[in-house]
Amino acid sequence: MKRAALLLVVLPLAFGVRSRAAQQPPLSTPAAPTAETEKADEGFPITSDLVKRKCSSCHRADDKGRMTRISYRRTTPEGWEQTIKRMITLNNLKIEPAEAREIVRYLADHQGLAPDEAKPAAFEVERRQIDFEWADKSDKDKKLTEETCIACHSIGRVMLQRRTKSEWELLVAMHRGYYWLSDFQAFRHTGPVRRQPDAQGPPPDTRQPMDVAIAQLSTAFPLATPEWAAWSATMRPPELQGKWVLSGYQPGKGPIFGQVAIAGQGAPDSGEFTTEITYTIPSTGEHVKRTGKAIVYTGFQWRGRSTASAGDERDHELREVMFVDRDWRRASGRWFTGAYDEFGIDVQLQRIGGDPVVTGVGQTLLKAGSGAQELHLFGANLPARVAGADLNFGPGISVDRIVNATPDQLVVAVSVAKNATVGRRSVFLKGATGDATVAVCDDIDYIKVTPQAGMARVGGANFPKQFQQFEAIAYANGPDGKPDTKDDVELGPVGATWATEEYTATFEDDDKDFVGTIDPKTGLFTPNLDGPNPKRKHNANNYGDVWVVASFQSPAPSTGAMRTLRARAHLLVTVPLYIKFDQAEVGR
Repeated sequence: MKRAALLLVVLPLAFGVRSRAAQQPPLSTPAAPTAETEKADEGFPITSDLVKRKCSSCHRADDKGRMTRISYRRTTPEGWEQTIKRMITLNNLKIEPAEAREIVRYLADHQGLAPDEAKPAAFEVERRQIDFEWADKSDKDKKLTEETCIACHSIGRVMLQRRTKSEWELLVAMHRGYYWLSDFQAFRHTGPVRRQPDAQGPPPDTRQPMDVAIAQLSTAFPLATPEWAAWSATMRPPELQGKWVLSGYQPGKGPIFGQVAIAGQGAPDSGEFTTEITYTIPSTGEHVKRTGKAIVYTGFQWRGRSTASAGDERDHELREVMFVDRDWRRASGRWFTGAYDEFGIDVQLQRIGGDPVVTGVGQTLLKAGSGAQELHLFGANLPARVAGADLNFGPGISVDRIVNATPDQLVVAVSVAKNATVGRRSVFLKGATGDATVAVCDDIDYIKVTPQAGMARVGGANFPKQFQQFEAIAYANGPDGKPDTKDDVELGPVGATWATEEYTATFEDDDKDFVGTIDPKTGLFTPNLDGPNPKRKHNANNYGDVWVVASFQSPAPSTGAMRTLRARAHLLVTVPLYIKFDQAEVGR
């Protein structure tokens, strides 16, 4: 039934579009690379016997050891993994999992990306759902290139590629051959020329979008770059063994603090590690222990997986994607899980040395004039004996006493003057490093819901569900006293009550009754079942639009009486992602 249903969806579209294909010119053959191009992009000789053995039946080697296609491309471990999977599914490549991992490792190390090349598109490998724009609207060619590519996938996948011009041409040809709908979705003009000239400007640009894209991408992302030349000349296996202090943020739960013990695995230069992770979530009181394994590709690209011994089932296994700094003292990235990678933790690691480090504060805010309040400061190597004078929170905040002191946490009682200036304060501990902050406010003026536009996918029968976590973030008006201005102070997440309301888009809209439910305490939206619903009009699926509404009780500044602050966000609940190309396993 599932296959039949898919055919009913695909075939009418296919026949309708194919009838137009006869009007289009045949696929063009990419021009052979010129001598000038070959000189600028020499390609990489392949020295791995395994790559030669597994790939040479299709990819010919020249007298310099360069193999067609393979030698003229650089990308991330995920990019190389995706290519190998395509060779298996489309070209009948016979390869064992261990061999595939070794090939990914070789190609990612020898034909990867430099840190400066990979960082701008980190959101792609960290699986962040963000609204990213590569092109400025004033650059028409670059904007058209972006529109051409994002018709099917994120621009991040493109930004993490480096190719010769002829390879970009061949990539477009591959898309047109395997995914022929791309011609009508993005690659070719199917109507009037998109960009008209000014009244007295040049004639219309009649180039096809794919031709504009090739010219843009071969210039923006060439094979040979100064960044790669510099990085590959000094690249070495990182030495990460030791203890690291961990800080992070988990949407729906707030800040996390802990430590990571990293140990080497295998040969000293293997770039493989094991981890023991412990952290605390102050808002929930959870104490989490995890163990994991990781590989560092190209000297800086951490890819790993960790498993929790107990706790939330959704966080049981996390994929880890981090970028290790050049000095091997810091790493940052995202740990994530979920069928659509929708659950995650933003993390920062800092190597623990001999000095104290303050990584953050458990509480999000301090209220002015509200009496003694306890703050929990987290870090590493914190002193056992701390005097009140050793801590400084800025004017208007006094340290009353040290409640408790351990090497990784200080509990401090503070008082905030009624006239303390509203704003975010840095936390200073004598002799310690770190950039911990705490917000001071006299009142919470309003809240916002994040994300402002969320997305979930129905599932549970034939496909997995995509959940959506919402948070209520509190704000104080800045010095101008007006909400939603640049001087407003973000105070952090607050415990709101959650509900959904109808987003009226059609006559007698009833989406609220069918799309799913939101946890009134946590803000986690769980979508409904996929497939036709006989209880809904026309036997429709459980998709639709709703408002997600947060309500928070806060005392009024003048009377002290409780008032309700409300905010809302738009949630789109859509159908499953029927084809998922990215099934990354480089961290296994």
